[in-house]
Amino acid sequence: MFNPAVPYANSATQMKVLQNTYRLLSMTLIWSAFTAYLGTLFPVGGWGMLGIFVLSIALLFATRAYRNSGLGVLLVFGFTGLMGFSLGPTLNHYLSLAHGSEVIGTALFGTGAAFLALSAYVQITKKDFAFLGGFLMVGLVGVIVVGLVGMFFHVPGLSLVISYISVLVFGGYILYDTSNIVSGRETNYIMATINLYLDILNMFLSLLNIISGSRD
Repeated sequence: MFNPAVPYANSATQMKVLQNTYRLLSMTLIWSAFTAYLGTLFPVGGWGMLGIFVLSIALLFATRAYRNSGLGVLLVFGFTGLMGFSLGPTLNHYLSLAHGSEVIGTALFGTGAAFLALSAYVQITKKDFAFLGGFLMVGLVGVIVVGLVGMFFHVPGLSLVISYISVLVFGGYILYDTSNIVSGRETNYIMATINLYLDILNMFLSLLNIISGSRD
């Protein structure tokens, strides 16, 4: 019977969940890249984007509810595909700028390199980053609050500051989430995939803003 939650007995089973996570993560990233391309061809905005936001939240909760079944895998693809499609307007914005494709390519390379380096560090050193949990949550809440303030009050350079902090926060989350898998605290590769996917997505968006801002 299909069960993404694997009870850990030893390091071999921990490695199995880690491998399943990376396998599913790779497939969802490729799928997201395809749906993001579709999003650039058929961009949505306004109420359409609001609908995507609501549906993505619903899919996220549904994925969590069915994380121990085969349906959970399908829901992961539904969620990540929708997230990729929602990037269409953002990517079109950067593509409309001078050297926009180069900015996107650099952000993709930087995100991939950071993820591989941070994940490899956890696996090689076996260091436990559970202690980062509280700090990262405070940092994430701070980024959200400051971002909301920035929507109502124009502060020069605030967007770049938020992006730099976000890169640090989500880099920390990559360490934290990978550590949870390696140490056996995260026993479900579907939820592990969702966590790492969101870390990567948010780091990519932050790097897009940083690289674009530095060129400007």
